Amino acid sequence: MDTVYEELKNCRSFAIMGGTFDPIHYGHLVTAEVVKHRFGVDKVMFIPTGRPAHKEGKKVVDNEIRYKMTCMATDSNEDFVVSRIEIDRPGKTYSIDTVRALKEMFGPDKKFYFITGADAILDILKWRDPEELLRLCEFIAVTRPGYAKKDVLEQIATIAETYGGRINYYEVPSLDISSSDLRRRVKDGEPIKYLLPENVEKYIYDNGLYKEEE
Repeated sequence: MDTVYEELKNCRSFAIMGGTFDPIHYGHLVTAEVVKHRFGVDKVMFIPTGRPAHKEGKKVVDNEIRYKMTCMATDSNEDFVVSRIEIDRPGKTYSIDTVRALKEMFGPDKKFYFITGADAILDILKWRDPEELLRLCEFIAVTRPGYAKKDVLEQIATIAETYGGRINYYEVPSLDISSSDLRRRVKDGEPIKYLLPENVEKYIYDNGLYKEEE
């Protein structure tokens, strides 16, 4: 168990926030912070995806680069940790494999939340082993205010009634920032300042990331 998991071992609860983080931005960080406050978790674990099954065929920056940017962005917050659990695991990345591994690592009684976009909740029953995933952890569906709220709340109610899964709905204004728009901005020579941490911005420019077509 490396230092990341040692930090979490004595926590009462934590939240996991997965994503390609290509690149990570303030929308991700603000979401993690408000979830920590709202749900009273001790830590938020950021998990850069390794080989996301739902993005097969799409260009994604190298795992180590995305991991490094995530570490840089979260380094100043002692309540944020970054895990390599998915980028070090061979094969395609599935959320259920990560959750199973964390349950095995920390034991069945450790409380943790799974943060995801509210739009993903609309498709959650298409994920691998969704019933087990819903049974193993509590979800937090985050979105920007007003985004398909009626559809999401109806889906949450259906899932709760059919599968017994616990899904919380939470609106975060800063989610109007997106990684895809940041990549487009860099490619088109538009500014990205104040949309992501300054050290990540510098790293992107210093390494010539996102200059080419996706």
